Amino acid sequence: MPPGSHRATSDPDVANKLIADRLTELQQRRRDKILVGVEQQASLAEFASYHLVQKARSGRVTRGWLVESENQLSIAIDYFGPGRHLTSIRVSDIQDFTNYLRERPNGRSGVLSGGTVRHYLNTLSNLYRRAASEGYVPPGYNPVSALIEKPQARRQEAQWLEVPDAALLLESARTFKGKGFGDTVPIFAIMATFLLTGGRKAEVLGLELDDVSFDRRTVTFRPNRYRRLKTNTSHRSVPLWPQLEEVLQHHMFDRKAPLGNLLFPSPSASAEGMIKNLRKSLDAIAVRAGWKPGDIRTKIFRHTYCAARLQTLDHGA
Repeated sequence: MPPGSHRATSDPDVANKLIADRLTELQQRRRDKILVGVEQQASLAEFASYHLVQKARSGRVTRGWLVESENQLSIAIDYFGPGRHLTSIRVSDIQDFTNYLRERPNGRSGVLSGGTVRHYLNTLSNLYRRAASEGYVPPGYNPVSALIEKPQARRQEAQWLEVPDAALLLESARTFKGKGFGDTVPIFAIMATFLLTGGRKAEVLGLELDDVSFDRRTVTFRPNRYRRLKTNTSHRSVPLWPQLEEVLQHHMFDRKAPLGNLLFPSPSASAEGMIKNLRKSLDAIAVRAGWKPGDIRTKIFRHTYCAARLQTLDHGA
């Protein structure tokens, strides 16, 4: 059967090409066994399943990471074929896969960005590192790492809001009434936490109730079962500023208390989970305050906090 087909070919030329490719693969397996002692064999689909199970057992990754990795590997399996042997995937195949990903729709009337494509390749590269360490491919065999020109995330100049503009945006969130707001999605409290802690998107949306201390007046970003932190130094405590303290007290005590452990649990999840997408909420609030849809995203809140805090420092003091 040709790749991507569910029926055997009736074309003699295609059949001969498929036989030649299969023979090359079997000869490569024999060489691997004789030259480098590769005894274990597995298809891409089989080893991807094994790889994800081992990742889950390690306890070092979150459920969200596993789900995302499974989705990315599923796309690779669909492209290469579930029965494709690991050593039969060459650098040229990875290059073709990269070009395929660059044209793949992102679900927002566009295609995958360079940074997103790089995430797909990194997930596949991680699979090959395990395969090499456990003898499924020759030592050092990793066609993703061997790719010379890997896609890169597009670097953009950091954008932030001036303090009055940030205050206007917060007031727009506080006074906005509409479907998906208020008790369902506490967007005012969420935006205030972004703007007054400088937390990343996953850090803020993954905060637990115990991470907010009104006694010590701190907000602590630490890894938990909902998400991990970007780096080891991301585990930190930031001041609970009076403005945010008032907002969070109202959010936690003067209204219906959040369910479970999360400070901002998702209202749509059957089990407790993080909120995944704030784009529609942010657009509604931003347009009301004079911005255009797409102008305001969570990263600008982090830059705003950092820019405002830098103005309060005098040579580091």
